[in-house]
Amino acid sequence: MTATDTLPRRAAVAVFLAFALAYFISALLRAVTATLSPVLTSEFNLHARDLGLLAGGYFLGFAAMQLPLGAWLDRHGPKKVILGMLTVAVAGCAVFAVADGFTGLMAARALMGVGVAACLMAPLTGYRRWFDAGTQLRANAWMLMTGSLGMLASTLPVQWLLPLVGWRVLFWGLAALVLLAMGVIAVVVPRWRTIATQNIATSADQAGATGQNGSYADIARNAYFRRATPLGAVCFGGMVAIQSLWAGPWLTRVAGATPLQAATGLFWMNLGMLVTFWGWGVLLPRMAARGVSVDSLVARIQPFSFVALAVMVAAGPALGEWTFVLLALYCMLSTPSAQVQPVVAMSFAPHLAGRALSAYNLVIFLGIFVVQWGIGLGADAFESLGGSAADSLRAAMAVFGLVSVACWVRFVRAGR
Repeated sequence: MTATDTLPRRAAVAVFLAFALAYFISALLRAVTATLSPVLTSEFNLHARDLGLLAGGYFLGFAAMQLPLGAWLDRHGPKKVILGMLTVAVAGCAVFAVADGFTGLMAARALMGVGVAACLMAPLTGYRRWFDAGTQLRANAWMLMTGSLGMLASTLPVQWLLPLVGWRVLFWGLAALVLLAMGVIAVVVPRWRTIATQNIATSADQAGATGQNGSYADIARNAYFRRATPLGAVCFGGMVAIQSLWAGPWLTRVAGATPLQAATGLFWMNLGMLVTFWGWGVLLPRMAARGVSVDSLVARIQPFSFVALAVMVAAGPALGEWTFVLLALYCMLSTPSAQVQPVVAMSFAPHLAGRALSAYNLVIFLGIFVVQWGIGLGADAFESLGGSAADSLRAAMAVFGLVSVACWVRFVRAGR
């Protein structure tokens, strides 16, 4: 990064806020199915596997764009790419608003996923060039905080609006919000300055810093990228899968909450996530300056998320209204794995940041899709064997928890 690449403070704040608005909307779109699950289930007679596939359709569309997205970001820059893709998100909201069956809903969710696929990768690519290392860690955490704010908006505010306007009008409103975000980005974000390819590569652990010619094969051979892949797919991706879908059905089916009570629990859970990511944004640059690595945070803090998940699964209905506390703790204690993403970006030269970030994001969102659908398939399978809806969902979640522990163990051991 050259001195001319670094944005002045005021411009950097404006750019962050412009991108944050788009990411806020994308997170709202991602998570809204958790709040809408009761009304969609009732109106379209959906099964658990349908809910998992419907929510996962967003992530499937999102994941399908990640590899071409990385090359586009490195070549054309964040501004041009995100503006082009957000037009697809507008179309997705419109299709969802007029859908008359599962097929239409699924197509709309896939379009939304495609359309917002650049909402995190575009800013992180820009930050790799425009911000220093410490500010990149802070900006990543605060972008995720903005995502938590979007997920917060998908809970009680959506639940309150449903009786007033209905879910179809809600999605027309979201289409208008996407158009607003596009206008702000068009005005605020600077154009991308093409730079000559440099044979520079840095690594989080000084190992396997390949990727000089920018192919995805080179990126996949990077030692840190390979080490982080299972953690990102299952531990971080799985947490997002639960936060954005299965937390809602868990509260209604296992804890016995009403739709309003479930929306309230989701609200507090996402508020906890917002505060957690804000805290990481404050602390991470200071920790990095003192030599505390993200890897050490994953090793020391992530295990407590597994404890929270195990207690939640074991206690089941007995937790009652306290279930949302365990859900919140599980999600909040899983956030160290989210901080690995900027470390992956810093394992590569700035001109490869788009491809490296998008490749890793592909891993994460494929993980979200597999976990969301997999928990639904598992719950249906256990129920077909004679289990209740609540016990079947608990069994599927237990399997997910065991896989998560295995992936965390692999990450920690590979770093020794």
